[in-house]
Amino acid sequence: MNFSVEYFHTRVQAEIESWPDGILADYARLIELLIEFGPNVKMPHSKAMGKGLFELRPKGREGIGRAFYCFLVGRRIIILHAFIKKTPATPEPEVKIARKRIKEVQSA
Repeated sequence: MNFSVEYFHTRVQAEIESWPDGILADYARLIELLIEFGPNVKMPHSKAMGKGLFELRPKGREGIGRAFYCFLVGRRIIILHAFIKKTPATPEPEVKIARKRIKEVQSA
């Protein structure tokens, strides 16, 4: 049984769809892995960020994207937040957005 993917908000999906083609293609490939293998997808494709938050790590010749997600009961994956990475380290404000949103979906 596969996992299903949902987006926290349509803006998150729109952000991802606006990514450059190479990063978007890698994102699509990684989402397929997540749907099939769920929490068994590990580095270099996915990184655990602690407290149920994970980071999907797509890249392309145009740069690097990041999408934060979590798992919910019922084999659901929620894409919480996404951005194009411009610095070597993941910016803390981006992580804070994802942590705030994970609390919202887990308490809903």
